[in-house]
Amino acid sequence: MATSTSQVTAPTWQRTVVGYIALTKPRIIELLLVTTVPTMIVAQQGWPSLGLVIATLVGGTLAAGGANALNMVIDRDIDSVMRRTQNRPLVTGVMSPQSAAIFAVCLEVLAFVELWTLVNLLSAVLAIAATLFYVIIYTIWLKRRSSQNIVIGGAAGAVPVLIGWAAVTDSLAWPPIILFAIIFIWTPPHFWALAVRYRDDYEAADVPMLPVVASMDRTTLEMLIYTIVLAATTILFGASAHLGALYAITALVLNIGFIGLTAQLYLKSRKQEVGGAEAMRIFHFSITYLTLLFVAMAGDVLLRNLLNRS
Repeated sequence: MATSTSQVTAPTWQRTVVGYIALTKPRIIELLLVTTVPTMIVAQQGWPSLGLVIATLVGGTLAAGGANALNMVIDRDIDSVMRRTQNRPLVTGVMSPQSAAIFAVCLEVLAFVELWTLVNLLSAVLAIAATLFYVIIYTIWLKRRSSQNIVIGGAAGAVPVLIGWAAVTDSLAWPPIILFAIIFIWTPPHFWALAVRYRDDYEAADVPMLPVVASMDRTTLEMLIYTIVLAATTILFGASAHLGALYAITALVLNIGFIGLTAQLYLKSRKQEVGGAEAMRIFHFSITYLTLLFVAMAGDVLLRNLLNRS
């Protein structure tokens, strides 16, 4: 009997801890952090101090985690309807909405204090501004009202590059603004690919994602247009940040791949052959695209520094 009680108690503890971690949406945070460090390297034109990188990443993680937790508190009703989100901790009852909200606010306070103390005030303000935009503008206002929800709301996910640049320079300039634009423009085709796959879920939850309220032709055409504009923006960034061949070649290959996949999806939509598998292929490629693009930015700077020392 004692053994049985122990087996029940331990998993409950584990579910609670795992539930609070899940509130922060760790996989989304990973992608945000992948864009922050390369931005810091480009801003520094070399390796920033390890302490500054760690402090910026910790603050960014806390802020993004708090924003994601607040998003789950607000969206718990639609999360319970969508198959993709039915295992989220507030749906399964791992913790109460009040506990989750307190946890989220504590993360935001810690993020602001940590960034202000160990990085600078500008980065702290940008982090909190991103949270407010994500929670108020996207989650509360746009998500359930407009098919442009993810287009405008995607601005919150682009702020980490501004935070990374501000952490190094304590200012902003054209290169980080163009980097912001890259992620802003990348977000719609990335997320609409996922929304195509889970269209029925969003429709059941009455969330007007573009694939729910528009034809597949229009959705895939807009995805294609965004990827073309994205390609042009990546080229503009390379020029503004004075990056070299490594970045240019990587961006060219990635852009050809991204445009090719979305063009293929659009052509299939004209024949009414679009399925979830094709959309998810674009979704997964878009993550690889963004990761490799930012790695190439950092690699270009570090390689040039290495060659200059030789």
